[in-house]
Amino acid sequence: MSQIDHAPRTEATPIVRLRWWTELPLILLVYGAYSAGRLLARGDVSTAVDHGLAILRAEKVVGLNLEHPLNRLFTREPWLGVPADFWYASLHYVVTPAILIWLFRRRAHLYRAARTWLMTSTLIGLIGFTLLPTCPPRLLSAGHGFVDTMAQYSSYGWWGGAASAPKGLGGMTNQYAAMPSLHVGWALWCGIMLWRNGRSPYAKAAGVAYPLITTIVVMGTANHYFFDALAGAAVMGVGLLLTKPVMRVAARIRDRANTVIASGVGAAPAAPSATRSSIVSGECQTAAGERIPRQRKAAAHDTGDGAAAPAR
Repeated sequence: MSQIDHAPRTEATPIVRLRWWTELPLILLVYGAYSAGRLLARGDVSTAVDHGLAILRAEKVVGLNLEHPLNRLFTREPWLGVPADFWYASLHYVVTPAILIWLFRRRAHLYRAARTWLMTSTLIGLIGFTLLPTCPPRLLSAGHGFVDTMAQYSSYGWWGGAASAPKGLGGMTNQYAAMPSLHVGWALWCGIMLWRNGRSPYAKAAGVAYPLITTIVVMGTANHYFFDALAGAAVMGVGLLLTKPVMRVAARIRDRANTVIASGVGAAPAAPSATRSSIVSGECQTAAGERIPRQRKAAAHDTGDGAAAPAR
């Protein structure tokens, strides 16, 4: 994670001081674009199912099919399944913004790079949803052995049978956006921020526990495959590699915009060099009591008694 540690050096002299009223609209804009794009990138259902089955087969080949035992455990034990559903449905909406606010207030020198990393990775994840629509385990046919725990325990929470969407709003979410798992990706980002920047052992312990538990939860609730979780971590890795280039491009755009604005403000018409008085003629100036400008030059030929030369 050296890029995040060294990111402040790329902006030794920040061009723009961070303000919450500029940061909040930016974050909301990116999240809105992500949500809208995730909703629109639905893809074909049969294609999504094929992708899901291909992932499941690949996991079985390498012996990493962890979803089945976890899902059976969460289905059989409500004391595990219900908290897991609450975890899946809510914490990524709470913990991720909380970490951003904490960085903004307490680690301002790291905030810009951390925010850029998170946003870049999120947009990469959106590309994954678009190119690889994937059916999650819970939506596969019953013969594949998965149970949708959020549907099973929906009476305990605000969600319905359609993922973590509130009851009645299932049609407003793309249920085939399983690959990559940004639940895991965002949790990994939060964990790294807590581990590297938290000062107490509790913060560091939370930095390890949060992404680990989230990975278990997304599989146990049958919302993601193990490979989805790995893809979420990979997306965060790519986002980290792109953080510095994205920041440099953003800085150039910001500098160019500031230059355009400054040039527009400074383009006022130049003031006239000097407004000549109607009583100025060449190098000659009149004084009180004088009628003709040439009298001042003529005064240079006075005899020295201070009297003005007679007018001609």
